[in-house]
Amino acid sequence: MRKTGKLDYIEMPAGGGSIDRVKAFYANAFSWSFTDYGPGYSAFNEGLDGGFDGNPDGNDKPLPVLFSEDLEATLKTVEDAGGKIVRPIFSFPGGRRFHFTDPAGNELAVWSET
Repeated sequence: MRKTGKLDYIEMPAGGGSIDRVKAFYANAFSWSFTDYGPGYSAFNEGLDGGFDGNPDGNDKPLPVLFSEDLEATLKTVEDAGGKIVRPIFSFPGGRRFHFTDPAGNELAVWSET
């Protein structure tokens, strides 16, 4: 099974301080449970892992997150294929990642555990 490039996670916005309302909706509608990572982020594991980002500087659209076994090599491959890096590699709780846009303007992220 291919690992690099696998859709692995999705972040969805919960802007305007509505993260508690969003969590309550999904808990009540679908019985989802959550793991909070501070006041502005809450993760879920409901088939496809993901999280709600309620941080003021977070994305305003869903963010598909792909996995990579070699983050630097994948960044180069994305650039060589015509992707535009919009957020260089950075660390976050759980690993490192970068963000890019594809030729249609969709923003995605790629993450690695190391």
